[in-house]
Amino acid sequence: MGEVVLADSVVLGGSHPLLVVAGPCVVESRRLCLDVASRMKAICVSLGLPYVFKASFDKANRTSLASFRGLGLEEGLAALRAVKDSVGVPVLTDIHLPEQAERAAEVVDVLQIPAFLCRQTDLLVAAARTGLPVNIKKGQFMAPEDMARVAEKVSSTGNSRIILCERGTSFGYHDLVVDMRSIVRMKAIGYPVLFDATHSVQRPAARGTESGGERDMVAALAAAAVAAGADGVFIETHLSPDEALSDSATMLPLDSVPELLKRLKAIAALSGKK
Repeated sequence: MGEVVLADSVVLGGSHPLLVVAGPCVVESRRLCLDVASRMKAICVSLGLPYVFKASFDKANRTSLASFRGLGLEEGLAALRAVKDSVGVPVLTDIHLPEQAERAAEVVDVLQIPAFLCRQTDLLVAAARTGLPVNIKKGQFMAPEDMARVAEKVSSTGNSRIILCERGTSFGYHDLVVDMRSIVRMKAIGYPVLFDATHSVQRPAARGTESGGERDMVAALAAAAVAAGADGVFIETHLSPDEALSDSATMLPLDSVPELLKRLKAIAALSGKK
């Protein structure tokens, strides 16, 4: 435990380089996914950092019934396959129902369990049985050490390719806080840990029909998480975040990502990563 092979030459954990998981919140279009993935790949190659593209084919946990959810299973997965084939990077997406696991696993390299669903046994087991790495976001309502029980549900299938992900903890209404002790405590469970820098600055449902957030806090929290030992960072980014159809308040402008990653790489080097 402690390291997970995500794809050819991409390993998360241990002394391996800081992993970057980045992309738009949701698949808005194939073109957007290809553009973001291409630019992120070039940024990460220039910095010597491994890269995994992320986007959701469906966001089933949006604040409002009227919120844009994505292109759906078939069209969304087709866009993700285009990224994988054309850009040549591993791809991560989340699933919300057990029956989506096998279908998504035909296309992507990593399956993700949303924070709200991290205790859903059937979903965890279905994802694990695909044999793919499973990135499990810690519920906003959970103590970090309790993620050990969640990981056991996945490992019970014989799949030990488990990643734990910190994304903030509910603090009263419409706010989240990040306790950096969570990084240390989840790593002690024995699996690599990602830090979701952009969801951690959300203000859930703060705008009434959608979530708000504090984009200007992303860099500070990401730096603190890497200093605390996070093995990788999860960042939602967009060419025009304010016009994004999901999580517009928290996604980073793509142009701002290179400087942030330079800073995070320097911090990671101090903790012994390559």
